[in-house]
Amino acid sequence: MVEWSSLVLPVFLSAVLVFIVSSILHAVLTYHNKDFQKLANEDEVRAAIRKGNSRGMYMIPSCESHAEKRSPETVKKFEEGPVGLLVLRTPGAIKMGPFLGQWFVYTIVVSFLLAYVARSTLHPGATYLQVFRVVSVSGWLAYAWQSPSDSIWKGQTWSATFKALFDGLVYAAFTAGVFGWLWPR
Repeated sequence: MVEWSSLVLPVFLSAVLVFIVSSILHAVLTYHNKDFQKLANEDEVRAAIRKGNSRGMYMIPSCESHAEKRSPETVKKFEEGPVGLLVLRTPGAIKMGPFLGQWFVYTIVVSFLLAYVARSTLHPGATYLQVFRVVSVSGWLAYAWQSPSDSIWKGQTWSATFKALFDGLVYAAFTAGVFGWLWPR
């Protein structure tokens, strides 16, 4: 069995690499720019939300029970629209530092879990391709495959989902490359 100590470098190096690659994909390339649209009446919507809502996740229209969902008044609200989910953050300037810090911790956790999967299924001396296959598929699942569920259940656009799947595939490939390269021989 592969020793944990020999996986520390691949875990941290792959996390750093994914952090850098994700920064390039999101800050330099522009294909995510259209993932979110602007409301035509943004100022009115903002004013209405400020009157009574705070940080959290909201559904429009909102129902507290299945019985309420079937009521004529609620059915009418769904038919009239809009129907959607609203996620509100705490008001204030967006500070990228905390988001980036949490993302980096997430990449470390994913890389650690990928090390666990690889360690559980591969032996010392496994070939680069064997390691790459296990880590890349597991990594793609970890980094990307929540996105289709978001399109199915939360209404995220499928174009945003396909971009997230692509991003996750890139992150998984870089992670698998690092693990394959540094796998104990």
